[in-house]
Order: sequence, then structure tokens, then C-alpha cells
Amino acid sequence: MTQYTIPCALYRGGTSRGLFFHKHDLPEDIGTVHKIFLTGIDAYNPSQIDGVGSGTSHSSKVCVISGSSKESADVDFTFYQIGIGEEIVDQKGTCGNLMAAVGAFAVDEGYVDVSLTASQVKVSVFNTNINKMLHISVPVENGKAKAGGEYLMPGLVKSGAKFAVNILNPGGSKTGSTLPLELIYTVTTQNSTYEVSFLDVVNPFVFVSAKDLGIKGTELNSELTMNRFLMDELDDIRVKLAVAAGMSKTEDEARVTPSIPKIAIVSEPQDYLTSAGKLIKAEEVDIVAKMISMGNFHRTFAGSGLNCLGSAALLPGTLPNRFARSMKPEREQTIRIGQPEGVTEVRVALTEDKQDVSYVGMDRTARRILKGDLYIPEQTQ
Repeated sequence: MTQYTIPCALYRGGTSRGLFFHKHDLPEDIGTVHKIFLTGIDAYNPSQIDGVGSGTSHSSKVCVISGSSKESADVDFTFYQIGIGEEIVDQKGTCGNLMAAVGAFAVDEGYVDVSLTASQVKVSVFNTNINKMLHISVPVENGKAKAGGEYLMPGLVKSGAKFAVNILNPGGSKTGSTLPLELIYTVTTQNSTYEVSFLDVVNPFVFVSAKDLGIKGTELNSELTMNRFLMDELDDIRVKLAVAAGMSKTEDEARVTPSIPKIAIVSEPQDYLTSAGKLIKAEEVDIVAKMISMGNFHRTFAGSGLNCLGSAALLPGTLPNRFARSMKPEREQTIRIGQPEGVTEVRVALTEDKQDVSYVGMDRTARRILKGDLYIPEQTQ
């Protein structure tokens, strides 16, 4: 069997990793494009051994970049979540972590002009998945995105150069409203009734109280994933909210599109151990949370989810706001989120009336891992 090649690069952004393609290098036929994505990551095997994925949702990702259709942007960026053991190519949501890598790719591939003496450059990105503008401050060195630096982010062992990512007017990307179901919504499953908050900020998320589910919210991911009642109950809540918010017509439809909305459990600030055994003290965080991604508890917490949760924690009256440490009266704040691998800080600014989100963002690190040709067996064309 012969193979053909497609130019690509592999980047890490935050705690995610993905294949990056120039749009002009991909064929016009969408079916062939999807086969390239599925084969490159290897959606066919749960281990993803026959591609560059690693059997986790945070490495089963693809980004496609092109010159922008918007005068105010340097590039357009489209994100795809790829299945794990399933032939899924889903572009309904986005990836907050890989946004930093999009900035690096734009610089490395010449989409923006960078002086050889510059140390920082702003890259404006239009994210087609959510129809939102991103402003990414990219550290540069000798005209290319800088990888090395002193900033250490949770989920990584080595420090890197700091990328500042801000998402402007992030609410309502999928539903048209930051709060499509008001501040608190009541949902009833076969087992219980829950008060939840549904926020559509960057990506749509359902937030539910850990206590209402009979857990502390600080248990190890492996322990929670083994709890089939918990996992089934969370998915039941998620699909019911997808229908209530108008994202799916039926619960069956919502079950076959697991990428959005996603669901997270939240709890008050408390002491907990990270997955590596490090003690996080209650006073170090403003809220504690875990999220599910593609049917499993996320090893850390998706960047888009951190942005959404940070916004929810600051918006008065939401469920996360109930659990979050008392916020200062200022419109702009940094929310400290305790997640399975440490503490992540999220910048949030509310509108003047404090009823919506003006911008949200985080600091990440990113780097190019490799660049070359991706080999695709001919039979997948």
C-alpha cells in the first residue's frame, strides 16, 4: 500500500497538543480532509497508536489556519476535536489551550511581520468555531515564536515563554447568549433534581455542585471515572441541558455529540491533593472544579472550560459564583481555579453593568514540537 503526504506541524499549547495544517495544503473535498484528520491522530484505535494522538482528549486535536477573512485579524483558526476509538471530527467547540499555539504558528509561518529585534508581537485571530476575536501576545526571539522562558503553568513540569491569550466578547458563541437558561436552572433525572448553571462563554458548559452528586469534588479522577452512577448521572444532566438550551433537538442527538456542551463539577475552596500528590491549600484557590471531556474526567481542565468557569465564578448569581470565594467589587479580576493538576489563574472582565463578560483570558506556554510531512495511506482517500 502506498502513502501520500500532507505538510503539517505538531504544536503543544498549554496542556493540549494538536496537528496544525495550512488550509491551502488540504484538499477541497471535506470527506478526504476528515480522513486525513482521523488518520493523522488515529481516531480508529482507542490507543491512537497508529497516529500522533495519545488516547486522551487533550491530544486528539487538529487546527487549520489560513489568512484571515476579517480586516481586523491576521489569521482565521478552525479547531477540530477528533474521536478516540470513534470516527468523530467535531468542530462545534474550540480549544482554549491551543489558542496560544495558534499565535506561535502564525508567527512561525509568516502570517504576521515580526522584527528580528522584537521581543513581543500581538497576533489577532478570528476563531471560526465560535465567531470570536482573539488577541494573543506572542513572545518572539529572532523573528520566531519563543519557546523557552521562566513561566511555569500547571500541568507541565518545565517552564516556558509566557503567551497571553484574551478572548473578546466571549459570550453566546453557540446559543447567542452568555446565560441562555438564566442564572440557575433546575433539571430532573431519574434519580434526583439538581440546580445547575449553563453558561456559553467560549464553549458551552454545564456546572453542577459536587455535593449534590454525593462527592467532595476533590477525589482522584480515576476514582470518579470508576463510579458508573456518577458518570451516567453527569451525562444525563449534560444531555438534558443540551436540549433545554436548544443545542440539540433530542437527548439521543446530544449523546452522540459529546464535545459540547461539556459538564463540570464545582465545589467551595478546600484542601486537596493534585494528581501528582501536591497539597493545594484552600486559601490558594477561589473555587475547585473538575470537568468531563469526551466521556472521561479531564486530566487537567480544558482551557475553554477554565475561561467559562472563571466567567461564571465572577458573574453574580450563578452556581459557581455561590461556591467561589467572595469576589472583590471591581469588574476586572483574576480567578484562581483549583483543578486536578494545580491552580490556574483566569483573567475576567465584566461589562459595565456586571451582567455579561467583556473579555476573558489566560497565560499559557506553547512550542512547536515538529514540522514535516504527514503520511496517509492511499486507501483513506
